[in-house]
Amino acid sequence: MPALASALDTRSDAFRANMLAMGEKLAEVRRLEEAVRQNSASRKARFEERGQLLPRERVERLLDRGQPFLELSTLAGYRMHDDDGGKNIMGGGTIAGIGVVGGRRCIVSASDSGIKGGTIPPIGLKKSLRLHEVAFENRLPLIYLVESGGANLLYQAEMFVEGGRSFANQARLSAAGIPQIAIVHGSSTAGGAYLPGLSDYVVLVRKRSKIFLAGPPLVKAAIGEDADDESLGGADLHGSVTGLGEYVAEDDAQALAYGRSVMEHLSWDEVPDRGMTPEPLFDPEDLMGIVPAEEKSPFDMKEIIARIVDASDFLEFKAGYAPDTVCGHAAIEGAKIGILANNGPIMPSGSLKAAQFIQLCDQAGTPLVFLQNTTGYMVGSAAEREGAVKHGSKMIQAVANARVPKFTILIGGSYGAGNYGMCGRGFSPRFIFSWPSARTAVMGGEQAAKVMEIVARGKGAREAVEVDEEALAKQSGMIRAGIEAQSGALFATARLWDDGIIDPRDTRRVLGICLSIAAEGERRTLRPNAFGVARG
Repeated sequence: MPALASALDTRSDAFRANMLAMGEKLAEVRRLEEAVRQNSASRKARFEERGQLLPRERVERLLDRGQPFLELSTLAGYRMHDDDGGKNIMGGGTIAGIGVVGGRRCIVSASDSGIKGGTIPPIGLKKSLRLHEVAFENRLPLIYLVESGGANLLYQAEMFVEGGRSFANQARLSAAGIPQIAIVHGSSTAGGAYLPGLSDYVVLVRKRSKIFLAGPPLVKAAIGEDADDESLGGADLHGSVTGLGEYVAEDDAQALAYGRSVMEHLSWDEVPDRGMTPEPLFDPEDLMGIVPAEEKSPFDMKEIIARIVDASDFLEFKAGYAPDTVCGHAAIEGAKIGILANNGPIMPSGSLKAAQFIQLCDQAGTPLVFLQNTTGYMVGSAAEREGAVKHGSKMIQAVANARVPKFTILIGGSYGAGNYGMCGRGFSPRFIFSWPSARTAVMGGEQAAKVMEIVARGKGAREAVEVDEEALAKQSGMIRAGIEAQSGALFATARLWDDGIIDPRDTRRVLGICLSIAAEGERRTLRPNAFGVARG
C-alpha cells in the first residue's frame, strides 16, 4: 500500500497553539482521574487496619504483570448524583477494564469500596451493564472483585427495575459458556448477594466476606431473630454449610491468588503474542497538535491516519470522489482494517461512497474504524436535490447492519446524524473512545441559538407581536452556553456516551488492543448450555 505523506508543520505557531490547547484538556482529564484514585486511597489506613488491600491494589495484584490493562469509563458519573467533580468524585463507584489474568484475557470489575463503601450510583449500574455487553460481544470471562454496600438507596427509583437486567445478564453469560469468577472481599448483601450467587466460581475471605439477603437489623425487625454477620452469611458458613463458595481464603492476597489459579485452569485460549509490526513513519507526539485549538478550523484527517497505521500505509478508496469523506484500507498492529474519517460535512456523494466501502469491508470480514470529525450531513437545497436523505439513509443502513467489529474514535465534532452515520454509541461499536477535543451534540451552540431566534422571530411576525430583543438575546445566550457545556468530552464520558477519554498519542495502542480483543473473540469457541451453571 502507498505510504501517506505529511504536510504538517510541527514548528509553526499554529501547531504549538494546538498542542498547548490539547495538552491542557488532557491534563484536566488526568487530574480528575487522579482525584478519583486519591479519593479511594484516602481510606488506606482503614483498609490496613482491617488487613485489607485497597481496591486498586487488588486489581494490580490480580493482573499479569507487564500486560496492558485497558481501563474503561474512568470518569463515569462525573458531576452526576453524588459526584461533585471535586472531593467526592467517584468514577461510577467501580474500577473496570480489560486485562490479562493467568495468561487469559478477561474483564475485571472491582467495587471501589474506598469511596462510599462501594455503593453503586445509577451510572455505576449502567457501567456494569456496559461491561456485560463487552463480555457478550467479545466472549470474555469476567472477574468481579466485590465489596459493596449495594445500590445507593437515595436513587433506588433510577436503579431498581434496570438492576434486574444485571442478574439476567449474569445468568445468560453463564448459559453462553462465558465464565464468571466472584472474589468477595467484603460485603455483598441484599440484592448484591445474587452477584456471587449467579457467578460460576466464588472465592471468599474468612472473617471479611458477608453474603446474605438481609442483615441482622432487618432479620430482627422481620422475624425477631437475633443473628450476627458471620452466622447469617460469613465465609465459614458459605464455605462449609451452604456451598455458595468454592474457595475460602485467609486474606485478600490469597483470595486473588485463588482467582488467578481458577483462570489458569480454565480451558481457555491464552493471549497470543502480537509480534512485531511496522510503526508509523511519523511521530505519534504530533497527534497532540493536529486538532486546531479553534473548533471551527478545518484539519486533514489523513495526518492522523498517517500517525496511527502500520508504516503509514493507506490505500485510499475513491480518493478523487467525495474527498470530504475519507475511506481506505490500512492495518494497525498487523490487523487489517477499513477506515472511515471526516474532513468536513458528509455530502450525499460521501454517503454513497461510505455505504459502498462499509459493505465491501463487511463482505470481506474486515473490521471498521471510524474517526469522527463532522458537523453532520450536509443541508441546503443543493444537498437535498442531490438526495441527502436518501443517500444518508444508505450509509446509516450500512453502518447499522455491518456484521464486522466496529470501533469509533471521537476526535473533533460529532454533530447531528453524522454521529449516527459514523457509528456513534447508538450504533453499538465494539468500543468507542474520545479525544479530549471531542464534542458531541445535535448541533453546535451557535447554530441552535440561531435556529431558536429564527423560530421566535417567525412566530412574532405571524402573530404581529413585537419581539422582545433583550429576552431573545438572553434566551440565545442560555442556549449557546447550555449546548457548549453539554457537548464537551467530559460531559459525554460521564454519561457513558463513550468508553473513556484517551490520550491522542495512545490511539494506535488502544485500537490495537481492541482489535486483538475482537479477533480473539471471533476465534473463540464457547460451550453453551441451556440454563447456565447452577450452584451445588
